[in-house]
Amino acid sequence: MDQPDTPAELKARALRHLVRREHSRAELARKLAPFAESREALEALLDLLLSKRQLSDERYAQERARALSRKYGAARIRYDLKSKGIADEVIANAASTEGELERAKTILNRKYRAPATTREERAKRARFLQSRGFSMDVITRLIRGTEEIV
Repeated sequence: MDQPDTPAELKARALRHLVRREHSRAELARKLAPFAESREALEALLDLLLSKRQLSDERYAQERARALSRKYGAARIRYDLKSKGIADEVIANAASTEGELERAKTILNRKYRAPATTREERAKRARFLQSRGFSMDVITRLIRGTEEIV
């Protein structure tokens, strides 16, 4: 790259990213930084996109949480959103623990077809759910009732 993008080119580049999928402000800033003429120009563009509601951390967090909830628990989703530069209050709204027991049950049934019969198998399933970001409360409730649930 020889010259930085003009403000119009930078805006077009930002909109191309946003058309494909939602981005957090931090993520979009990271992607556009090499093409901006200055940090101030980049911040001005991001503020403009925010004011026009073309960029929204809340929308991004909701969409990301929905996509991740198919495979992961609330703790893992919170960690992912935090790593993407989302504010704590936005994360609290997006990564709810509502329906976490059902999600864990579904994920466990998808991975393991037969019920756990031994203590070792139950421990293996508990570790699996823990690695997916489910709380110990959910794991304990699910594993205790494994024979009926799984």
